[in-house]
Amino acid sequence: MNRALDVAVAGTGLVFSSPLLALGALAVKLEDGGPVLYKQVRVGRGGADFELLKLRTMVVGAEQQGAGFAVDKGDARITRSGRVLRRLSLDELPQLWNVVRGDMSIIGPRPTLRYQVEQYDERQLHRLDVKPGITGWAQIHGRAKLPWAERIELDLWYVRHRDWKTDLLILFRTPLSLFGGTYKGPSGGWHQ
Repeated sequence: MNRALDVAVAGTGLVFSSPLLALGALAVKLEDGGPVLYKQVRVGRGGADFELLKLRTMVVGAEQQGAGFAVDKGDARITRSGRVLRRLSLDELPQLWNVVRGDMSIIGPRPTLRYQVEQYDERQLHRLDVKPGITGWAQIHGRAKLPWAERIELDLWYVRHRDWKTDLLILFRTPLSLFGGTYKGPSGGWHQ
C-alpha cells in the first residue's frame, strides 16, 4: 500500500510541479549553460546505491572545489538561481522521479552519501531499514539547521515509530517547515 501511495503522490506531484520544474530548469540553463540536472550516488534502503536527481544549484564540478561534498550556508559555489531553488526546495522536485522509480519514498530519512554511511555505528545503520524519503521526521524538526548527530537520532526515532499517523503528520508539516517553521512536538508547537 505504501508503494501505491508513493507512486500516486509522486506522479501527481510531478504533474502539478511541472511548470515549476520547467522554470527552474530554464533558470539553471540560462545562468551558465551547464547541465540542468545534478546526479549523485546516494545510499538507499539496505545500503543499496542509487542515483539521486536534483536541479543543479552549484557551479559545474563543485565537488572538486572548496569544501567538496559539504555545503555550508553562503557557499560561494552556489549559483544565483541555485540560492532561490534551494531556499524554496525546488531543487528537490526531480526526486519525485526517484520515488516513481522506487529508489525513494515520499517520507523517510533523507538519503546520504556513502562516506557518511561508513561512519555509522551499528545502531545508526538501522536508518537504512527503510527507503530514504523526500521529507521526513528530521526535516520537520529543523532540516539542515540541526547538527548531523541530532538528525540521525530523529531519523532513528522515525524508523522505530513509523505508522500512517506519523507519515500524515510529516506530510502536513513539511510545507510549514519549508518556510521557516520548525515542529517541536505535540506540546511544543511551532517556532521560527
